[in-house]
Amino acid sequence: MAYKNGTKCVQSGWSPKTGEPRVLPIIQSTTFKYGTSEEMGRLFDLEASGYFYTRLQNPTSDCVAAKLCDLEGGTAAMLLSSGQAANLFAVFNIASCGDHVISSAAIYGGTYNLFAVTMKKMGIEFTFVEPDCSAEELDAAFRPNTKAVFGETIANPALDVLDIETFADAAHRHGVPLIVDNTFATPVNCRPFEWGADIVTHSTTKYLDGHATSVGGAIIDSGKFDWKAHADKFPGLTTPDESYHGIVYADKFGQGGAYITKCVAQLMRDFGSTPSPFNAFLLNLGIETLHVRMPKHCANAQAVAEFLSGHEKVTWVRYCGLPGDKNYELGKKYLPNGSCGVLSFGVRGGRAGAENFMKHLKLAAIVTHVADARTCILHPASSTHRQMSDEELEACGVLPDLMRLSVGIEDADDIIAGISQALDQI
Repeated sequence: MAYKNGTKCVQSGWSPKTGEPRVLPIIQSTTFKYGTSEEMGRLFDLEASGYFYTRLQNPTSDCVAAKLCDLEGGTAAMLLSSGQAANLFAVFNIASCGDHVISSAAIYGGTYNLFAVTMKKMGIEFTFVEPDCSAEELDAAFRPNTKAVFGETIANPALDVLDIETFADAAHRHGVPLIVDNTFATPVNCRPFEWGADIVTHSTTKYLDGHATSVGGAIIDSGKFDWKAHADKFPGLTTPDESYHGIVYADKFGQGGAYITKCVAQLMRDFGSTPSPFNAFLLNLGIETLHVRMPKHCANAQAVAEFLSGHEKVTWVRYCGLPGDKNYELGKKYLPNGSCGVLSFGVRGGRAGAENFMKHLKLAAIVTHVADARTCILHPASSTHRQMSDEELEACGVLPDLMRLSVGIEDADDIIAGISQALDQI
């Protein structure tokens, strides 16, 4: 029976047999016992499925990964220790020294640094394009050594909505996959695979967890990209891996399993960005209410955005649910049931005005986190993005006065009242 996502949030991943725990158990063990060396050897040869060391795989984590895979409509998935690790692995799994990747410029500042600084040191070059660039401009960014295209469904904190179909079409014309970070939208409000994306990543730290308890990440493969059809571009998947018994991942695990299997067997083995089983357990608890929380986040954010857009001391508001917002039409297309609880705005006085406003806030907390049950706010130019120049800030859509407001699931009237009294004191 095909269930809707609301049911999958609760039921997918863990299906207990008679006498087994109804709630997903925490398998808090580093190692797993076997009767013979031959049994364990089959696991190391990837000839049998099972567990031998939690750095690579763990039953609790795998159940939660399976739930996310079901929610996104993919064929294979894995959990990681953070969203940053997820984006690193997602790209590095198919791109290496000497390769090139195209990314939307409107992405999270930490991801921008990962790509533009750290991965550049690894020999991978990134070209950043505007999220609203034309198909022709996007085509012009490709090179013979381009291995992937990357974007965020809803950019953090610029809130640009990615035209997934346009980016997917361009990627596929050039024989490479589109990787989409779906953190802000979640699979409740957008499933990028339905619009042509090939790989989806998440910072599960945000709405999926929902309670700011656990840092984590995830990668989900759609199983749609034909690696063997572009074998020369992706030798890591289509030629023998001598570090793992000469396995050819695309041959042994097929189109639907090769990418994630390589990511686990090779990258997780070597980098060890392993999630804690307990964190995976907490993540699962969060996902069970995701379909209930997201509509409340969106309804509250819409009310706050409408209040701010009509206030005389607010100079601008970005939220794709507002008619007239530059992403309104894209929002209706890709996010018809709501986008997320995050919006951005500026107030009179620019950077100084923003800092003064935040000093007087009630209810909303100034924290580096975003997208959990509690309302919080951040001034990225002086915190998460402070390492970026003014030019880089503008390139990724972060203005000096931009404040990122993550609207929680409290009563909307109380959230607005706390904002209103702070605006009165500017």
